[in-house]
Amino acid sequence: MNTNRTPVVFIHGLWLHASSWTQWVDLFRQHGYEPVAPGWPGEAATVAEARAFPERVADQPLERIVAHFTALIDELPAPPILVGHSFGGLIAEKLIGEGIARAAVAIDPAQIKGVLPLPLAQLRSGLPALGNPLNIGRAVALTKAEFRYGFGNAIPEAESDALFERWTIPSPARPLFEVALANFRFHATSEVNTRNDDRGPLLLISGTADHTVPDVTTRAAFRMYRHSLAVTELKQFEGRGHSLVIDSRWPDVAQAVLAWLKAQGL
Repeated sequence: MNTNRTPVVFIHGLWLHASSWTQWVDLFRQHGYEPVAPGWPGEAATVAEARAFPERVADQPLERIVAHFTALIDELPAPPILVGHSFGGLIAEKLIGEGIARAAVAIDPAQIKGVLPLPLAQLRSGLPALGNPLNIGRAVALTKAEFRYGFGNAIPEAESDALFERWTIPSPARPLFEVALANFRFHATSEVNTRNDDRGPLLLISGTADHTVPDVTTRAAFRMYRHSLAVTELKQFEGRGHSLVIDSRWPDVAQAVLAWLKAQGL
């Protein structure tokens, strides 16, 4: 690793493999950063292997996943910039709230504790895992139709199907159950320090057509930061769904993130 470059840690969410960040990693390296895209605990090195051995990631609580990324960050030569998507966005918010990173970008982030809106589209997107209480200790895979609804609703069906074949893997259901019940628990792992005045800058990004994390959910999270003096900004991508970090228009989002980092002096 080049210790003169600012590290960037890409954190994926449920149902995508870490290698889905490959194009982002290449772009950020071209722009002078030192990017890495580690998997979740137990995640196999390839999509094929992850599909073949789903039990390796089963029953992973969010606390263990957060601790996994915290340990990886501790090994870096300098505090990194975090870029997370979906559950990875929630993790990025949590870690920047704890002052662990220089800055964070949370793209369509899973809802943090205190976010109240729960649109029907979001409920339907979570049903593959939440629909069966016995799934809590399992790794769950999406069907092509479920991926189409939750991720690929704003892109052509053929593109959605191709992304499904290329990047999807089984993922632990437990974090979804934990987030769904967070507002009913006193101590929830999805709780974020939204009042930290001393943290680095945070950018929240939403796709206005997202079913998995609807725009209203991200906007509700953004409002929770109103009591913090730290930089917190929101950028919306009109008509984009949950696939916005992997579909054919991903460069629009990536370039917006790079421009924002430059504006922050990072």
